[in-house]
Amino acid sequence: MKRTVFIDKDGTLIYDVPFNVDPKAITLYPDAGRALHLLQQAGFRLLVVSNQSGVAQGYFQENALEAVTNRLQHLLRPFGVHLDGFYYCPHHPDGRVPAYAVSCSCRKPQPGMLQQAAREHGIDLTASWMIRDILNDVEAGNRAGCRTILLDNGHETEWQSGPYREPTHTVSTWTEAVEFFENPTVKGLTLTL
Repeated sequence: MKRTVFIDKDGTLIYDVPFNVDPKAITLYPDAGRALHLLQQAGFRLLVVSNQSGVAQGYFQENALEAVTNRLQHLLRPFGVHLDGFYYCPHHPDGRVPAYAVSCSCRKPQPGMLQQAAREHGIDLTASWMIRDILNDVEAGNRAGCRTILLDNGHETEWQSGPYREPTHTVSTWTEAVEFFENPTVKGLTLTL
């Protein structure tokens, strides 16, 4: 079974431009590439898991996400990083496109995308991590059985508590996230890179 770092896209890996699928407007956070390189070198698979309700809202077609995936791979290549997968949820219960206007088990905070990735890639969820900038995604990671890191970069605005919404650890930058992983014992967890 493989250990994985699940990464949210908007606001975590790249700067958040709402409903953007234009590759030219996709920019990595400055320290993300180096951090992902170190995690990949340590043996973690790297998978993006992202809510993409712009499909359900009719802002863009689902096939536009292929160019987004290609752009992410292109931006990470200079760091020696290759994403092992890109999972997205195109649904939203209040969407305007009937085929996508549904409640589903893949839209975070539900754990469906992580569970699907685990089945398809042979991932040990209990040895894996979810890194995200809002608590809905922390909840998805916790519900899936992962450990979670909140990248507290100012994007969380609701701060609603709940049984699955407490992250394992909180950091402000990707550099701090890697420093957390490099610490051999944190809160009793063995995290050797």
